[in-house]
Amino acid sequence: MIRRRRARGLATDPFVPVNPTVPRPQTTVVVPRENPEKVRSRAERRLKFTTVCFVLGFAVIGLKMGTIAATDAREPATGGLAGADIVSARADITDREGRVLATNVTATALYAQPRLMINPLTAAEGLAQIFPDMEVEVWQKRFTSGSKFYWLKGNISPEQQQAVHDLGEPGLLFGQREMRVYPNGQLAGHILGGARYGQQDVRAAEIKGVAGVEAEFDDYLSDPAREGAPLRLSIDVSVQTAMERVLASGMRLMSAKGAAGVLMDVNTGEIVSMASLPDFDPNSRPAPPTEGTPGDSPLFNRAVQGVYELGSVFKILTIAQSLELGLTNSGTIIDTSGPLRQGRFSIRDFDDYGDRLSVTDVIVKSSNIGTARIALEIGAERQQSFLKSLGLFESTPVELAEAPGAHPLVPARWPDISTMTISYGHGISVSPLHLATAYASVLNGGTRVQPTLLAREGPVEPGPRIVSSRVSAEARNMLRQVVTRGTASLAEVEGYQIGGKTGTADKPSPAGGYYDDKTISTFAGVFPAQDPKYVIVVTLDEPSIEAAGQLRRTAGWTAVPIASELVRRVAPLLGLRPDFDPGVDTFGEYLTQTAAQR
Repeated sequence: MIRRRRARGLATDPFVPVNPTVPRPQTTVVVPRENPEKVRSRAERRLKFTTVCFVLGFAVIGLKMGTIAATDAREPATGGLAGADIVSARADITDREGRVLATNVTATALYAQPRLMINPLTAAEGLAQIFPDMEVEVWQKRFTSGSKFYWLKGNISPEQQQAVHDLGEPGLLFGQREMRVYPNGQLAGHILGGARYGQQDVRAAEIKGVAGVEAEFDDYLSDPAREGAPLRLSIDVSVQTAMERVLASGMRLMSAKGAAGVLMDVNTGEIVSMASLPDFDPNSRPAPPTEGTPGDSPLFNRAVQGVYELGSVFKILTIAQSLELGLTNSGTIIDTSGPLRQGRFSIRDFDDYGDRLSVTDVIVKSSNIGTARIALEIGAERQQSFLKSLGLFESTPVELAEAPGAHPLVPARWPDISTMTISYGHGISVSPLHLATAYASVLNGGTRVQPTLLAREGPVEPGPRIVSSRVSAEARNMLRQVVTRGTASLAEVEGYQIGGKTGTADKPSPAGGYYDDKTISTFAGVFPAQDPKYVIVVTLDEPSIEAAGQLRRTAGWTAVPIASELVRRVAPLLGLRPDFDPGVDTFGEYLTQTAAQR
């Protein structure tokens, strides 16, 4: 018997064919290969991005560290709020022609950080050699006191900066800032005034005006909204230079302790030139005096702040009012016999001018008695009203910080004796600028002007009427005769017809009464007299000169020749052509009319 083995997985029936198991075929996915250039490019971009991120990160860190290092030098106490912005910009100041009088320049400041110093003691010694005003012992003590910061110098020169740099001391550092500069030095010093630093740190300093137009227009000059537009003044640099030079020479020649001058446009009130001597350089403005009298300081503006009894220059004001009221005319005869007694007071003339003078000759010969008698006819009330209309009872409105404090001195009571003495300039004290304004208002045709240091930008409307145009012309004619045949004969300048009046007043003594040998001498005039353009006032404090064998203190010998030289020099600068035609009668029409009235 044959046994058959069952094979696992095979059929038991040997006659049935067995199909072997064949593995199923597997499907293969073929992925296309990426371009190697693209792979490399992508990798490069990623690397570059990573590099840039690292660089920027380090840059930010470095910038932050630099900022911290820079701010470490900031002065701890600058005034004001911490972190407050300091506005250092300041507009220029120019004359009427656009020439710069004041401007800002970049300067170098010197400061110290003692903690960074290698040898503070040696540093102090080196600084004392560069800056003699720095005391070695003082700064050695400060540098070793443990303080973090010291200001040393606000502005130093390039030579000083190099010398400090050569010391090789890392604790001595420099900062850039703006500073105020007056390129003409002392010129117009009293007008400009000066400036100082306000809030400051090592990078910026606020500039603040301390006097003059710098203080008066402080906000205006530092206003960012003006975008640096300059402040244009009415003064003319050329005329101002001539004024100051002539005044200085005259002051020395006349041995005067001080002088003042004003040149004003009679129609607009623009001050073309104004000077006070002694003066100062606003680049290095001196400290206010701590002793003596303020009037002796170079900071004292005699043209504005100085209020004086100016003497006989007031007489034309009295005469003009009398003419305006119809109380007199130029030919009216006045009793000039003297002395003129009023209570316990006596009024005398400088010389004996006779018992009778015309109103014109009262001015020409400068009669106190004649003027006083005319003033009595006017009366105290009308006199006060007239002088007040000329601005002689209030501070001048000129644009100077010092002006409001310069108030005229007028009597508290106004008896007849005051009426009489004030008529010829005694018993009332005003400034030379007050006088110039009053003269311009009376002599320009008779309309009030306001003094100004700002250049007018267009036509100026006439002010309130003070006197008629007829009276104004008549007053100018009288002043012209004072020059041609009176006390101001030395004022004559060929080609320019000057009219003016002298005034000599004894100075009041602090102990009471008046000095016998100290005077204020003044000349006030107008030119050309026939067609007035400018008023000029020259005042000297305590002048004296040997002339014609005598010691002279009166204005005719002192203030008048200075005024004459001023007109000679400035008239061509002002565009005034001389008139050399002696046949021209400048007051012909007026004289014809007045002759008919007589």
